[in-house]
Amino acid sequence: MASAEYHSKKVFNEDTNESNDDMDSVCSDSEKMGFIAAKEDEDRGSTIDIDEEDKISDKVEAAVLRMLKKEVDREKEVNNIDYSRIEEEKQEASQTEDEDFRVVQHEHDSQSLGMRKCREFLKKLRIHVWASLSKAQYVSLLKDFVESEFFVIDGDSLLLMFIDKKTQYLNFFYQIECFLHDFAEKGAKYVITFFKDAEQMFFQYPHFLFLRTALIEHLRHNTSITVHTEFSNCLSSKWEIFLKQSYPYFIIVSDTGLSSRQRDFLSILIAHSLSKKINVVLASGQEYDLLRVYGYHVQSVYKHRSFFQMYEQDLRCACENLVSYKEPLIHLYEDLKLNLKSIQKEVCQAIRLLKQLWPEGSDIRRVVCVLACAVGLKIYSSMLGNANTPMGANGMQSARQRRSKHLSPEEAADLCRMQCLTVTFLLHMPLSQRAQIRDMKSCWTKQVLPLLKMQQLCMHFALVQLCDANDWKLDLTYLPDLNDESLLINLAHYYEVEYTKGLEFQKDLGKEMENDYQFLWDAVKKMAVKYSFGDAFPIRKTSQVFLEQEQTLFRVCEEEIPNIGLIPVKSDLVQDYVGDVLKDLPVLKSNDPAITSLIKYKEFDERRHWHSDRPLTEEYERVPCNADAKSKSPKERREIQKLQTFRHFYGSTLEDSPSKHIVYQEHVSENANSAVKKAQKKHKSKVEIITEENNRRLKAKEEDKEQKQWQALYMTTVKEIKENQTDGINKLEKFLKTFKSKSVKFSIEMTALSACLQVWKKHCKEQGNKSKDLSKAVQVMRRIHILLEKYQDLLEEPHLQKLTKYLKLLGFENLAHSLSGQTGESSDQNKSKYAIEVGSARFQLQYMDYYLLREERNDPDPRVQHFIPDTWQRELLDAVDNNESAVIVAPTSSGKTYASYYCMEKVLKTSNEGVVVYVAPTKALVNQVVGTVYSRFTKKLPDGLTVCGVFTRDYRHDVMNSQILVTVPQCLEILMLSPRCQKWTQRIQYVIFDEVHCLGSEIGAEIWEHLLITIRCPFLALSATVSNPEHLTEWLQSVKRYWQRAENKIEGSSTNSEKNFTRQCKVKSKVQEQKKSYRVRLVLYEERYNDLEKYVCSLKGSDFTIEHFHPCAALTVNHIENYGIPSDLSLSPRESIQLYDTMVKVWQDWPRAQELDPEEFVSFKNKVVIKKADARKYEQELKKELSKWIVLGQRQKVNELLEHLKPKSVDCSEQQKWKHFANFVDKLHEMDKLPAIFFIFNIDSVEYAAKTVFSKLLEKQKSIQGPDPEREEEHLREKLRKVTKMLTKFPEDTKKLSPHKMKSMELLSTKKTNLEIRLKTLTTIPSVCTYADHKAVDEDTLRKIFHRLRFERRGYLQQMMALRGIGYHHASMSAKQRQVVEMLFRLGYVKVVTATSSLALGINMPCKSVVFAEDSVFLDALNYRQMSGRAGRRGQDMIGNVFFYDIPLPKVERLIKSNVPQLKGQFPLTISLILRLMLLAAKADDKADATAKALSVLKHSLMSFRKERYAEILKIYFVFSLQFLIKEGYLDQECNPIGFAGLVTHLYYHEPSNFVLVSFLVKGLLHKLCQPIKDSTVFSEDVMEKLVLILANLFGRMYLPACSTKYKRQFCQSKVFLEDLPEDFADALNEYNTKVQENFAHFLLTTAKLADMEQEYKLPLSKTDFTSQNWHGSELASYLMDNTKSISAISPFACLSGVVDNDLFHENIINKAVLRSLGVNVTNCPLLYLNKYDNQGRRRPLNAYALDFYKHGSLTALTTDNWLNEGDAYYALKDFSLLIKSVGTSLSELCDDPNDNVLLAFKQLGEKYEEKLKRIT
Repeated sequence: MASAEYHSKKVFNEDTNESNDDMDSVCSDSEKMGFIAAKEDEDRGSTIDIDEEDKISDKVEAAVLRMLKKEVDREKEVNNIDYSRIEEEKQEASQTEDEDFRVVQHEHDSQSLGMRKCREFLKKLRIHVWASLSKAQYVSLLKDFVESEFFVIDGDSLLLMFIDKKTQYLNFFYQIECFLHDFAEKGAKYVITFFKDAEQMFFQYPHFLFLRTALIEHLRHNTSITVHTEFSNCLSSKWEIFLKQSYPYFIIVSDTGLSSRQRDFLSILIAHSLSKKINVVLASGQEYDLLRVYGYHVQSVYKHRSFFQMYEQDLRCACENLVSYKEPLIHLYEDLKLNLKSIQKEVCQAIRLLKQLWPEGSDIRRVVCVLACAVGLKIYSSMLGNANTPMGANGMQSARQRRSKHLSPEEAADLCRMQCLTVTFLLHMPLSQRAQIRDMKSCWTKQVLPLLKMQQLCMHFALVQLCDANDWKLDLTYLPDLNDESLLINLAHYYEVEYTKGLEFQKDLGKEMENDYQFLWDAVKKMAVKYSFGDAFPIRKTSQVFLEQEQTLFRVCEEEIPNIGLIPVKSDLVQDYVGDVLKDLPVLKSNDPAITSLIKYKEFDERRHWHSDRPLTEEYERVPCNADAKSKSPKERREIQKLQTFRHFYGSTLEDSPSKHIVYQEHVSENANSAVKKAQKKHKSKVEIITEENNRRLKAKEEDKEQKQWQALYMTTVKEIKENQTDGINKLEKFLKTFKSKSVKFSIEMTALSACLQVWKKHCKEQGNKSKDLSKAVQVMRRIHILLEKYQDLLEEPHLQKLTKYLKLLGFENLAHSLSGQTGESSDQNKSKYAIEVGSARFQLQYMDYYLLREERNDPDPRVQHFIPDTWQRELLDAVDNNESAVIVAPTSSGKTYASYYCMEKVLKTSNEGVVVYVAPTKALVNQVVGTVYSRFTKKLPDGLTVCGVFTRDYRHDVMNSQILVTVPQCLEILMLSPRCQKWTQRIQYVIFDEVHCLGSEIGAEIWEHLLITIRCPFLALSATVSNPEHLTEWLQSVKRYWQRAENKIEGSSTNSEKNFTRQCKVKSKVQEQKKSYRVRLVLYEERYNDLEKYVCSLKGSDFTIEHFHPCAALTVNHIENYGIPSDLSLSPRESIQLYDTMVKVWQDWPRAQELDPEEFVSFKNKVVIKKADARKYEQELKKELSKWIVLGQRQKVNELLEHLKPKSVDCSEQQKWKHFANFVDKLHEMDKLPAIFFIFNIDSVEYAAKTVFSKLLEKQKSIQGPDPEREEEHLREKLRKVTKMLTKFPEDTKKLSPHKMKSMELLSTKKTNLEIRLKTLTTIPSVCTYADHKAVDEDTLRKIFHRLRFERRGYLQQMMALRGIGYHHASMSAKQRQVVEMLFRLGYVKVVTATSSLALGINMPCKSVVFAEDSVFLDALNYRQMSGRAGRRGQDMIGNVFFYDIPLPKVERLIKSNVPQLKGQFPLTISLILRLMLLAAKADDKADATAKALSVLKHSLMSFRKERYAEILKIYFVFSLQFLIKEGYLDQECNPIGFAGLVTHLYYHEPSNFVLVSFLVKGLLHKLCQPIKDSTVFSEDVMEKLVLILANLFGRMYLPACSTKYKRQFCQSKVFLEDLPEDFADALNEYNTKVQENFAHFLLTTAKLADMEQEYKLPLSKTDFTSQNWHGSELASYLMDNTKSISAISPFACLSGVVDNDLFHENIINKAVLRSLGVNVTNCPLLYLNKYDNQGRRRPLNAYALDFYKHGSLTALTTDNWLNEGDAYYALKDFSLLIKSVGTSLSELCDDPNDNVLLAFKQLGEKYEEKLKRIT
């Protein structure tokens, strides 16, 4: 999960680890401006003279080219595997596998050339697969596609996950069903595939073969899972077709097998899947919690496809060799050989005979038992008979020897009788009784095992033939319970040892069981009639020993289980929340050892140190504060002013509107819509009448001025339109925006219409009969649309006649008649020569497309000055006016954030103390909002108060004394849960949650949830991507109802002191009392202003094919049938026409073709102005019709239609892709698709791609300027220097000069001027060699922006790139660097930006196009929508473009058709959070408020909303957490925090490592380690490395797949695999884990009675019930039961494998054994494992990245050695560095001695680690 965590932090906390760049910049503003030179100068921070800038530029350019070459070489080194440097870790295993391989191939010519080549290739294949799997990322598997996509589970891999010799048969099925049920419960869709050829791998393991067959049939017949068994192997054509048609999301495969053959077979499956662009998930190492499943995910990339293409023939040959090997003979003993076909034949005959015996059918258990016994005995007797035929004296002697090894037929019959008896027990005995059967450790003798294996083969063949038979009634329900070896061993022991002891041990079977047993044995006898095997009784007729005698027979649990019960707790909060659960649970007595041994620490005081009584700082105060309004020194004030100046400047790039000065209005009308109602008032006062008259006069004057301005520009504008229509119209539209007068605008539009028509006429004349460019006619029709819609009130009859005439000219007679009100038919004879050869409706949809007008209101709202809000926006403003909460879901760029600033303005106006909190998910977004606030608002406030404050994890200012606080969720949670911030929280008037869909993220989601639950004021929750907003709103409404009840209760029952407290707050704050509202509105707006058009780009040779991707091409027939067409899969009008045309083409007899023809469609017919809303109706009708085709049985037609729409993309290698990336950018530039953001998920690739484009432009410039421009430039500079020097020799007073000297001076001056011009021409970047728009930003502004890059690493390079319109953006850059890119891109200067997901969340970066340039597991439906939403911003572009650059087509389809994931919540509780809640409740001044907040968090999780089961699980977890905290000494029995509670809560983000660290401190281990060098406070490198080793074992743990250790590899610098903890620390951790596990086991035992036992006796997926209704008891059954066996907290299925309550204390089997209905598993337990193992028992090593980096300081080494990409490595290291600081800060807060060695060690380590990190950033 660690890897998943770092990736999620990219979205959440990508900025939270940074230093305060803003303040750094402020401090250096007074310094001289300059630019940073090469690396050496950068490091010294020296500045370079501007005159030398060009020389440096040349060096930078050369350096970039060298850097690119190095990166290409490094990429090759990483991707190309050197097979000679890799060898298997365990030579013995390798040799064994090779030997096994030879044995397997023995039937073929193992020495042949072909076989040798095959073996060599298989070795290569293993290493190829190993290299891919070792780089697997540990991620959440069920991401955004879970609800609409499916994946494949390889059945044999599933089997291998759970195969264990100790696991009983039924328990095996239970574990598999649990695994599959967990997937199904989380919404996953999957199919299971068992390859036919894989069956051969199991013949040497008959037990597993039988299990495999039974599993297949059980899943087929007893569950709804689709099971495929028709594919022979992964290279078969059928499998290829299946993959192509269904394209699974991923396939779960095992990387190991029972034999080397099976492992190689699975390796081929992995290699094949990856080559087919299907990602692979490892079967091993998966973990799950209540909501998610995590696993190792391998992304399919080009190298997998190229490997397959290169070695396809070898793969097919290897696969053929693996599966063609058959083992026709089974060797039972050394001399008995058995032909598999003969078993098959015997089974077939036996089934026919049994059908005759039992024509009415039977239970599968009876049938399989009888067949196995009968066929087994027959074959065995026959084999013995053949083997025992004596051949003389020697023959008789050898026969006697063989008999000593074999069982006789009679002995074999004894075994079969016991097997029949076992099945009788299974038929009658309920699972609750079987769970109590005594545990035996005995095992079978060597004589018995071969016979059992032969019977298992018989069962396998029996099941294969029985389950496919339809002519016999078989009950297959109990396929998972065909045998019970533990019960059979018990019976064998009983009859072998106990039965013979005397009458008292001879127990009765019971009549019913006796009859059933007799019935079974009679059937066996009848089927083996040829042989005489005796009657049913006695059961044992021989004295043969079946069980090994020397082993211990019974398992004895020596340890006593402690008294069961909970430590009693006295707390009203606890009683209120879990009182209903506690009343049913036992409580320990006060003298119980568990209570008397509790650690008695001093109570923890949140305010004062527990030893010295010194005041403690508040948690938020420990964050660095570089600027505060309370600062009084001139220097600090100057810094604040500079910071504010920058923020104003930064904000000005975000929006054009001037800053608004807010005046505090003491008595604001309480009427919500007072402004609106005032505007609607009927009677006007005299003052109002005079004011209106003055305004009217001013308006007329302004109109006259504008009219004259237009008259002056009239001729120029018309001329420009005629010369270049596109440019002319663009200028005209910009010009129109500057006018206010509607009548002037109208006359401009009429002029533009006439000019456009002239252009169209001229074009028609020039083209004659040739095809015409209809885009020129589009502008004519567009002007007509605008005039008819926006200026309808100004259109008079002559105007209408003119428009009618123009429509006729365009050939739209029907529209002309419609406009004029006349009726008449169009005539071909009168057809205009300027007519468009397309119907009017089709023309508007297909060619006007994105120019179609949107539905917009034209009535202004007095609350909004700069635009006319839509209806949904007015609803938002109403909500704010009424103090209501609102959930706002609207597309990106639709204007939803306006309500946020309206809300801020309202609070600023109504009080000086009221607070608005703006919560943003990232620091980058925080900076943006702060800039906007500074740009929008100014307000004169009393001393000590300020308008805007900031609080992030590493920087704060004016947190408690600002009116608008902009923060990240983690920081607001600190304030909300702090006992000392209650007064401040009561000042909050509104909280705004931006990007509230972060509630669904994997990391940090619970914090958003806590905030939404704990705030008492109204809120606004904004998002563009929530798929279930109704559910979210209902949950939030339920929370508000809770607060309504809670506040009434608080007000009604407050004590006098609490009333005084509240009164004091009110008096002090003077916050105006607002009308309370508990309503939560849902404001939903789904229409994007701009359509997004998608394009698939692929490389063909050195050229690109860019094909339009129709959204419907993403669909499949199955998807439409199962899930419908996604609601947000929208079509542009042009795409709707394309869909209609394809539908007509595919189904020529389509009944509705005429009705849905655009010209006949009811919403279009004869309509002059078709609007976007009309086109949307047409689109919806077409989609409905498409779905209807499937209902009508036209699946084939739909399939054909979708295939027609699909583009044909081509694969290219990673190297080729990046090599031609710059050409692709150039192509977009030619197509006028810039500015664009190129999203790339790998930080290396982000920078590399930008540098590639930069270097391409440099090369282009060189080709233009000549081969050696540098030399020419140097030559010119030298000449210029000489000329300048000569000119300085002339005196200033030129009058004294002689005419000759005067002439010389003039010549020199002219020469200097010419040289300067030539030099400028040479140094100026040619327009074709840059993407920058130099007109967009003036030089002064550009200089200001670049000034921020002075001391940044690679700052000069970034500046050089920006000058060519190129930038890159990722979270590893400093905030200053990112802000420079953001500002220049917003201002339109930079046109090309490569970026990671750092630009996905809400950053205002308007662009024309978005390009997805790299595939990643993190490119999911949510990120896709967030990122693509950047394209086509309202008011800037008419349409947005989304390009997929070499993204696999199936992935593109998946992104487009997948729904955004539903918000289901996250597991909301952690032990640390519960401790924080207890601390809040215990230490708060206002107890009632604190208790209400704590209860709100506990009771109202989104996960448990309307889900009672989850609510109960959370209660159970809360009870465990309390018990843990009390036992570990963090809470007392009254739930007051004690001991080290403070340190644990400070490190709450790192549970359970925070508890382990405290245990190390308590034991004094850290003090023992941290010993400085003698007579100093400096620590040795050895101490530092050990400290890093310890921290790396506790924090930031990244587990590598177990297979990563399989091969030895020569690593360059890293050790890769983390060493174990030092022995004393490991012992302490083991001790901690033991205590925690004991606590957890004790808790499970105590709460076991809360389990739903009815469910516990059913298999979770198939719901097969094992509570027998007809059990009448049996004396023998009772005798075999162990009543002393304690199994109260163990699943009855797990009990069958011998698991008992005691195992919960010692073995790591909790997840397999725990009662499922409790809903608690080991992930809820704060264990920190020293070692983690996968399902096969292989150790999963920890990645040593943190320690390796500390040792070598190389990020490159982490990418080449540690299997991390640079981005992941950087995030992880940054987080680790921050952690060291956090621990040090927390320790310093709670430690008395500032010179404590541990404190000093952490300080030194923090500085060193940060220093190493800075060197690479």
